[in-house]
Amino acid sequence: MSEPTNPRPAPVRQLRLVVETEDFDAALAFYRDVLGLPVSESYEGEGYARVVILSAGIATLELSNPAQVRLIDRVEADGQPSHRLRVAFEVDDTATTTDRLVDAGAILTATPRETPWRSINSRMDAPAGLQITLFQELDAGERPSGDGDVPA
Repeated sequence: MSEPTNPRPAPVRQLRLVVETEDFDAALAFYRDVLGLPVSESYEGEGYARVVILSAGIATLELSNPAQVRLIDRVEADGQPSHRLRVAFEVDDTATTTDRLVDAGAILTATPRETPWRSINSRMDAPAGLQITLFQELDAGERPSGDGDVPA
């Protein structure tokens, strides 16, 4: 992946993915307690309105054209098509984290496997209607941007 050509600071300070979920408590337990995302902020409002903002480390926005998505689907999930929006989390151990999330109710789509771009990826359907990829970078010294889908 090429380095950014513009040395100016980014005009956006944070990427926040907002997800509406009918089963708020189940989704919160899954992402906070099982996946381990720490609570950054939480608020309650009138009419039982609730929001919890979970910290997921560094946020990136990965844009892929249809050919790249098909390539990712072939490598990562035996050709099973991904959802239009898929959330990827970098973890230290894809296999262990995958097992933990499946035990907590995620539906496994693709078992952990090494990709050509040196990451171990798995895919599953998770609470709040999200399809997620877990990825573990095998080359710790080289940190490609994105969810490991684009070879460096």
